Amino acid sequence: MVNKLKKKEKKKRGFLSSFSICFLVVLLAAILSWIIPAGNYDTLVYDEGSNQFLVYSADYDEEAGTGTETAYPATQETLDEFGITAGLDNFTNGNIYKPMSIPGTYQKVEAHHQGIKEFLASPVQGTADGFDIIFFILMLGGTIGVINYIGAFNAGIGALAKSCKGREQIILIAVTALIALAGTVEGFCEETIALYPVLVPVFLAAGYDAITAVGAIYMGSTIGCMFSTINPFSVGIASYAAGTSMNAGLGFRVVGLLIGTIITVLYLMRYAQKIKKDPEKSLVYDQRELVHEKFSAIDMENIPEFTTRRKLALLAFVLTFAIMILGIMKLGWWFEELSILFMCSGVAIGIIGGIGEKNIVREFVNGAADLVGVALILGVARAVTILLDNGNISGTILEGLSTAVSGMPPAVFLVLLMLVYVILGFFINSSSGLAVLSIPIMAPLADIVGIPRELIVSAYVYGLGIITFITPTGIVMPSLEVVETTYDRWLRLAMPLVIILTVWGAIMLVAQLMFT
Repeated sequence: MVNKLKKKEKKKRGFLSSFSICFLVVLLAAILSWIIPAGNYDTLVYDEGSNQFLVYSADYDEEAGTGTETAYPATQETLDEFGITAGLDNFTNGNIYKPMSIPGTYQKVEAHHQGIKEFLASPVQGTADGFDIIFFILMLGGTIGVINYIGAFNAGIGALAKSCKGREQIILIAVTALIALAGTVEGFCEETIALYPVLVPVFLAAGYDAITAVGAIYMGSTIGCMFSTINPFSVGIASYAAGTSMNAGLGFRVVGLLIGTIITVLYLMRYAQKIKKDPEKSLVYDQRELVHEKFSAIDMENIPEFTTRRKLALLAFVLTFAIMILGIMKLGWWFEELSILFMCSGVAIGIIGGIGEKNIVREFVNGAADLVGVALILGVARAVTILLDNGNISGTILEGLSTAVSGMPPAVFLVLLMLVYVILGFFINSSSGLAVLSIPIMAPLADIVGIPRELIVSAYVYGLGIITFITPTGIVMPSLEVVETTYDRWLRLAMPLVIILTVWGAIMLVAQLMFT
């Protein structure tokens, strides 16, 4: 019956799957390597073992034996010599850990056209590169499988839905605002994958649809990252690379965050209230049976008993997330530590639930299997950056765009620079990666135009945030895969908000220019 239902729902969707869309973008990256001339910048990276800077020439290729690798003393004088304005301590303390582009060193290099073999191999390489995130997702899935088997979710969510009856909008507001806060503080993005199995049933029980849950979680995270305040992975690295303080422009980003979050919440509430009054207006109305089946939607007339074991299991699960956030923010944890955390949590929850060793193992494996598709999409999305880098065209794209916006009036320059970062962010949807690649090149343009360098940082975070709402190379495709919906439905929900926030970002840039 379930298989027939799935076939019926998939037939109704009539749109490309998340995998297919990601592969099309990967194909586009491969084609661009045949169209765009190859070119790179020299790059500089700090080597902790030797306490030296290593500078790689634009044509460096270790396998081909081309280019040069030169060691320089790890001093501020070396950075000054290369026109890099970031302070030495930002390299030695690990704030800047990726290779940084050296301004003024762009040159054409030998083309590495990405053919069929490279195209097919790139998702494999992307999956290998992202294995830490992928394993984390599988461990998360395993823990979800165990707690679902115990019945703690259904009982807890049912109790929550009853207590919020008539005030369901509180759930939407709280989820969006809290995730936006996590996004602006520490770039809470990939980690949001962990929240869908937990929160989608809550939204369904509240009378909303699955895409409303994606909106609250994903849009909340993205608006927080778009107006990053102290996020070390975006505004932190970008500020260091630009040679300015992370506090510069902070007040404007705080104002942008507050109003941007209000805009996002109001936008989502308008949609949520509309489909609550008339479920047939839902963008995913034809998928409701499939989604309710997958997420075991609560029958409000027959809520499972919230026993002591279930309460303790749910409490352990909540504590796992609290430990995760503490570990990321205070202990420097990343996906290796998070994977260990959820693996141990799944076993502990099974013991608390009293379901026995065999059931724990079986349900953990089944839960992990449910998220295999989500995990693999991450690998495919990473293939885009791999092809651009291997094809030696990332530098050419950056050089062309930076040249195009230089020499303009300050206000026009800033708005166009934000749009340049929209384009760059489509292909390179990594906050730290895009910062070290582009900020050393873009920051000197501020001196030419006659504006403070912190405005370059603001244009970078706003532009990257805007495109993150919709780019297939980000986390949106895995998020949609979790809730069994398609990219076209998401675009219909997100695009009006993207346009509104693009205008808001431009307003904030001009305001910062006027009052700085």
